[in-house]
Amino acid sequence: MLKRRTLLTTAALGTLPLAVPSAFAQANKSAMVLGMALEPPGLDPTANAASAIGEIVLYNVFETLTKINADGKVTPLLAESWEVSPDLRTYTFKLRRSVKFQNGEPFNAQAVKFSFDRAGGEKSTNKDKRTFANLSTQVADDYTVVLINKEIDPDLPFLLGQATAVIMEPKSADAAATQPVGTGPYTLQNWVKGSSLVLGAWDGYRNASAIKLKRVTFRFISDTAAQATALLAGDVDAFQRIGTRVVPQFKANPQFQVILGGSRAKTILAINNKKKPLDDVRVRRAILAAIDRKAVIAGAADGFGVPIGSHYVPGAPGYVDTTGINPFDLEKAKKLLAEAGVKTPLELTMTVPPPPYARQGSEVIAAQLAKIGITVKIQNVEWAQWLANTYGGAHNYDLSIVSHVEPFDLGNYAKPDYYWGYQSKEFTALFDKIKSTGSEAERNKLLGDAQKVLAQDAANGFLYQPQFPTVAKKGVKGLWTAMPIFCNDLSTMSW
Repeated sequence: MLKRRTLLTTAALGTLPLAVPSAFAQANKSAMVLGMALEPPGLDPTANAASAIGEIVLYNVFETLTKINADGKVTPLLAESWEVSPDLRTYTFKLRRSVKFQNGEPFNAQAVKFSFDRAGGEKSTNKDKRTFANLSTQVADDYTVVLINKEIDPDLPFLLGQATAVIMEPKSADAAATQPVGTGPYTLQNWVKGSSLVLGAWDGYRNASAIKLKRVTFRFISDTAAQATALLAGDVDAFQRIGTRVVPQFKANPQFQVILGGSRAKTILAINNKKKPLDDVRVRRAILAAIDRKAVIAGAADGFGVPIGSHYVPGAPGYVDTTGINPFDLEKAKKLLAEAGVKTPLELTMTVPPPPYARQGSEVIAAQLAKIGITVKIQNVEWAQWLANTYGGAHNYDLSIVSHVEPFDLGNYAKPDYYWGYQSKEFTALFDKIKSTGSEAERNKLLGDAQKVLAQDAANGFLYQPQFPTVAKKGVKGLWTAMPIFCNDLSTMSW
């Protein structure tokens, strides 16, 4: 296994069918009902950027070569072990034997090659396509895979444990969005769109006797008040990443446990750098100067957050504090708009997805921007609309609020076609150096420099590192106490 620094962690609707009564999980200790704020658009995490996909399928239906644990450490999963060459570019993985896919096909090195080649291929829509496009996957034998990386990336074992790196069964891959086939302990049993999804334990799993929960129902509840009601009524047993506004009512309730999990997520005010006048750095800096981060954290996340000044969070390797680069200063904000020749009122539209932090935060930020003459029209959209039109498609938006939950996503700023349209030769050159240095100290320095460039360019409105609360019944065991990635690892959970 790769010996390297321990990854630090401090850290996106309806009702359950009557066939699953609210007391079912309590009466049957082999069943559990989990709440989720967002319903996934599909179940193929390699085809869509929605983190809700991985929340259901990662380590449950699909598995990866490595596994990311709650403490951020990387351990073997489908790989038994791995070795890294001295130049840090070649990884040799020894695969677990006697593993089968849920359709009976064998898991082997060919399946790994297929999956990684597919993820990095020309037609790939994998959000980590760049990572896989840089990999040459070679089959040494049925249970040995050699990955040759064009870049030096000491975080590769971590990246290979994320949902974008799941191993697909080749014959079933094209249908994975609705009929996922993996090597994990659960299979899809039922999906009532807009309401709930059921996973059932797979008897053919290699360690089936260790899986305590035989049936897990995910209920999709976007409204914060409804989330609390479902817990109090006994319709939901645990709700990870619950809306922050309802947490206080559970803290003193002896029937529930409240867990505050650190994260590597970044909640940002996304700014469309290609839209006028937002293509002017002075206008973006004015927007940032008008934002009181502490007030946003209080209003959007009910205090569950830490201010950030760039697309990076405390606790991550190479972190530097950049919150002082664009401090809250209304007079400075007004002067910057005047210098840019912007006549007020400037009218902008903020496209807001469903999560409570986004809906609550939009109101706070709109009120703050109004103080410098920017009139914000709030446009609430459903998650599928946001993914299709804001994140994807023509990037048709001015401002938006979203949490980017991937731990290592700084490289998105080196993608000129990414949804915020940021382009910087200086940043891209820095990121290329980051990916080509084997020195941890030099890499961390470059990471710090990259954070400063993003802050100085006001590439986005960097708001806060969220803390994600979990509320669950007292009897629920095995919940993650930190969240280096968004995942509901059912194999660790029980009553």
